[in-house]
Amino acid sequence: MEPGDLRDRLAATPTALAHLVADVSDTRLDASAAGEWPVRTVLAHLRDDEFLVMRMRLERMLSERHPVFPDFEEKAWADSRNRGRDRKQQLLGDFALQRQASLNIIESLAPADWVRTGRHEALGEFTVASWVEHWVQHDAAHIAQVEAALGETLDQVLERRFRPRS
Repeated sequence: MEPGDLRDRLAATPTALAHLVADVSDTRLDASAAGEWPVRTVLAHLRDDEFLVMRMRLERMLSERHPVFPDFEEKAWADSRNRGRDRKQQLLGDFALQRQASLNIIESLAPADWVRTGRHEALGEFTVASWVEHWVQHDAAHIAQVEAALGETLDQVLERRFRPRS
């Protein structure tokens, strides 16, 4: 994928999530299938992962020579995460703000920056370009997770919401 396409896909995620959960009740946000996170936790994960993991790794690759990253303990995060800003509007707003900060960095990358490298214990070696591609895939996986939990795809939500009334 081209850098502009990657940036556009990352930029679309906050809006996609907002459309998916706009008219979802708190009860539905907090419901979950066995072994799955509730939608509220998925939203919190995207918000927190943005600045704790995704952008931090990008920043380190841009500022260090071949940094090595430990694994992010998602279970430990989920068990002890900060729930102080857990209202739907706060989660969506905070995520959009964090994502914009990440996009500002991505938009400023020079061609030489896209080939800088880093290493992750489980993922192995990657470049800034492959990390940003991973980031896009991460978003897509969590959007699919929200869609499955809510029983409606983004396309279905948009069609329903913007369908002309007869």
